[in-house]
Amino acid sequence: MSAAAQLRRARTNRLARTLVVAGTGAATLALTLLGATGASAATPTAAAAPATTPAGYPNNLDGWIRESLAIMAQKGIPGTYNGIHRNIMRESSGNPLAINLWDSNAVKGTPSKGLLQVIDPTFRAYHVAGTSFDPYDPVANITAACNYAAARYGSIDNVFGAY
Repeated sequence: MSAAAQLRRARTNRLARTLVVAGTGAATLALTLLGATGASAATPTAAAAPATTPAGYPNNLDGWIRESLAIMAQKGIPGTYNGIHRNIMRESSGNPLAINLWDSNAVKGTPSKGLLQVIDPTFRAYHVAGTSFDPYDPVANITAACNYAAARYGSIDNVFGAY
């Protein structure tokens, strides 16, 4: 084969690879855009989360922890921001809708739920008056879990693993 024919084949292969890569990128972008459009279209009535909680704290992990700490201080439940945050990140990565469907609790029919992965019987037993009765409510979940940890371990600050 002549040198010119080899050069032409190399350019053709390079062009084909470039088109494939560009096409793949375009397809990925299109799927991402279609997925985002489909997700928003699937929940047209869902309202955006308010910027603050009813108590005026930011409606995010920092605000939920600070609101819980204020309630805990009123009720005499020990715990610190760092202790709560450390345990939340280990248990749910900060997702208030987290649910564990595979551990021994789930097998028994009582999956762990929320930021601090509390099972329903524990949530009910250690629920703190003035908070929601919903175990997925971030403030209620944190406050009940900290109340349980205080009774069992002295404080959420003393919890360094599954509890």
